[in-house]
Amino acid sequence: MLLVVDVGNTQTHFGVIRESDGGISEHWRFATVRQSTGDELGAALANLLALRALSFDDVDASIVSSTVPQLAEQWTLMSERYLGHRMLVVGPTIRTGMPIRIDNPREVGADRLVNAVAAYERFRDTSVVVDFGTAITYDAVSAAGEYLGGIITPGAEISVEALSERAAKLPRVELAEPRALIGKSTVDAIRSGIVFGFAGQVEGIVRRLRAELGDRTTVIATGGLAGLLVPFIRETIDEVDDLLTLTGLRLISERNPR
Repeated sequence: MLLVVDVGNTQTHFGVIRESDGGISEHWRFATVRQSTGDELGAALANLLALRALSFDDVDASIVSSTVPQLAEQWTLMSERYLGHRMLVVGPTIRTGMPIRIDNPREVGADRLVNAVAAYERFRDTSVVVDFGTAITYDAVSAAGEYLGGIITPGAEISVEALSERAAKLPRVELAEPRALIGKSTVDAIRSGIVFGFAGQVEGIVRRLRAELGDRTTVIATGGLAGLLVPFIRETIDEVDDLLTLTGLRLISERNPR
């Protein structure tokens, strides 16, 4: 089986994929802890695999994309010690099969490139990936399968944190579905502002992207907060795929045979 790991600033999403048919057997999310060691990551992985009657012996290969450099190193250490092989790390020297048409290709976040690869493999046409994570990222792929660049905005959780830190009387609230557009309490008002505010932002940016890339552009959403925000976004998101990044990691692994 193939272990695929996507380390984000807020959450780490990983899973195991059957190499026979490319199907995802199981996947998990946990909070990203920047101080985690390879041994701690190994212990967490062993426990989660055991829940599905799996073990380290079932993992034949592995790949990681990480926005936290020190954790990419710890995952590779974990792989060498517990899985008995060198983990593939998504980076500037890896073979993706996708030309990168930006000023400095080394600047592209690993997760963003992985998403773009998965989107093009799926649609084989112009597409945009909207990833709802710590930041909300928009990544554009041409009909020829080129990474064209993207847009980055602060994410919903960052905005909630900034609001409570900079406004003395506003509480830190848990993100959740608003009860109504017009909030009847401070908490309800913040939730409404965050959810409908970001929904409006996504609608506006996607409309501009379609105006530039063409009306046939397919827009796919992914990321930990997609499930909360996408239901409030009108007509601009074609599909939601929580497993898009893991699928992209599988594709890149296949393009870099060991």
